[in-house]
Amino acid sequence: MTMISIGDLSTQFILRRHNGLLKQDMMRLTQEMTTGQKSDLADALTGDYSYLSDIQRSLSLLDGYQQSTKEAGLFTGAMQSVLGKVQDSTAQLGSDLMTATESPLPGVVRNASSAAADTFRSLVSRLNTDIAGRSLFSGVATDRAPLLDGDAMLDELRGAVAGAVTESDVLDAIDDWFHAPGGGFETTGYRGAGESLSPFQLGESQSVTVNLRADADEIRDMLRMTAVAALAGDTALGYSKDWQLNMLRRAGSEMLGAQDGFTAMRADLGFVEARVEEISTRNAAARSSLEIARSDLASADPYETATELKNVQGQLETLYTLTVRLSRLSLTDFMR
Repeated sequence: MTMISIGDLSTQFILRRHNGLLKQDMMRLTQEMTTGQKSDLADALTGDYSYLSDIQRSLSLLDGYQQSTKEAGLFTGAMQSVLGKVQDSTAQLGSDLMTATESPLPGVVRNASSAAADTFRSLVSRLNTDIAGRSLFSGVATDRAPLLDGDAMLDELRGAVAGAVTESDVLDAIDDWFHAPGGGFETTGYRGAGESLSPFQLGESQSVTVNLRADADEIRDMLRMTAVAALAGDTALGYSKDWQLNMLRRAGSEMLGAQDGFTAMRADLGFVEARVEEISTRNAAARSSLEIARSDLASADPYETATELKNVQGQLETLYTLTVRLSRLSLTDFMR
């Protein structure tokens, strides 16, 4: 009978090699148990990274869309807030003007006109609001305020009505300044761009457009009516009491009548806000699904890992026991 044996040195080398391999396996399995992720991703994917790469690409795109969605939400939300304040203040002013025209006291008329001037400055200031250094109502020209300063605009209007002979001439001059092509508002009052903001890209085939600028007809009308009331009691113009009452009454009536149109404009903006929120929710759901898919590709099964770790521990303990016994082996023991 032929026997093949190995020497002590070879035996020691083999034991060390097995010991090293088992320790490596134990470290790998311990890491997988701790992190829940496969330590050797290439082995887990059998060398095919295409699906994982596609998931990573989609997540990167969603990161960009998420930033754009946040910006769109911030922009439209700020716009809606400004327009809400503009509408509230003009609705209140319109009601106050109508009440003032019923009072026989001249001081009430002057106070109402003065309040209208304050409201005009406030409207201009609010419409000149910027967020994160970008003007809201300037179209693509977000680097500058859309409207001339309120006091400067009132000075321009005083110049426009300076030659008016009748009350009708005054109202026509103010109307032309705000609405006539090439008039004062277009050449001096509005300083923004004639082009609206570029669409916000919120998804691969999803975008929203915000076309609202400070030169919108609804906004011009609110400014025009407020300016009429502000100039009515202007002492530098010196209009008669009848003119003042008629101008305040007309401004108040038109201001209240324009609320529906202003509400419709805000509703259109609200639709854009809702669209942004809807797409944002959809993108968040897509991100969650992709992250789960990515985790599934790289995650280690905890039960399988624990079982394998226990087996490796058993093998390592057996190896240690065998090593100890071999190290204590003597010639007498061998002969037995």
